[in-house]
Amino acid sequence: QVQLVESGGGLVQAGGSLTLSCAASGRTFSLYVMGWFQQAPGKEREFVAAISRNGGNTDYADSVKGRFTISRDNAKNTVYLQMNSLKPEDTAVYYCAGKLALGESDYVPTHPNYYAMGYWGKGTLVTVSS
Repeated sequence: QVQLVESGGGLVQAGGSLTLSCAASGRTFSLYVMGWFQQAPGKEREFVAAISRNGGNTDYADSVKGRFTISRDNAKNTVYLQMNSLKPEDTAVYYCAGKLALGESDYVPTHPNYYAMGYWGKGTLVTVSS
């Protein structure tokens, strides 16, 4: 029902910043809990951040708390991940993901795993040099 396309990845020095964007198709974007996941080559996809349908509540992995900020603009069908104070260990492909949620608009799952999300983008690569 929804297609997700990430953008904004690239090469950045340690301590630098990047902003990732995820553009969603369709007219039902506001019905989805959204999240960001990261995956390094040969490793499992791991949770980074999630945001409720209305943008009012968020959840972050411990490794990115205080450095990354997830946000969304439902009018633009877009989710963002502001990444500050980047570290070499942040290097990964970052995936945008969505989960249809017809309940409370302020609900956000706590540390959702890969299987909790129903829709995925193809990813954008973030490389942080030391």
